[in-house]
Amino acid sequence: MADVFTKQKRSEVMSKIRSKNTKIELKLRKALQAKGLVGYRVHYNLSGKPDIAFPSKRIAIFVDGDFWHGWNWKKLKPKLKNEYWVNKIIRNMQRDKKINRQLSNAGWKVLRLWEHDIIADIDSCAQKIEKLYGGFKNGFRI
Repeated sequence: MADVFTKQKRSEVMSKIRSKNTKIELKLRKALQAKGLVGYRVHYNLSGKPDIAFPSKRIAIFVDGDFWHGWNWKKLKPKLKNEYWVNKIIRNMQRDKKINRQLSNAGWKVLRLWEHDIIADIDSCAQKIEKLYGGFKNGFRI
């Protein structure tokens, strides 16, 4: 199926999609700071480039966009008219699983949060991270 946009317009649209420091990531980081969870690194140089990492605790957190990472894939797939997007999202999901395995095998705890979960209940997402962190705040046990 042909694209509804010209090649130039499609390029313009795609260039505006951010991969780092998205509104969702910033919202999550703000919630972590409010909970006193410090010491994390942003886009840490690790397999898969986690959005947030706590290197001292070996925790990698990924903020997965619903569309790009295939949330509710069984419903989404039939709606995609272009085979390119089907293949792209399948590759993303496969890569996510591979990265999870690699990091787990290297001793990292991996947490993937869906975009819609962060939007719906940021506190719950921050609590998941806090629980994984193990009850430490500002370097001291609570």
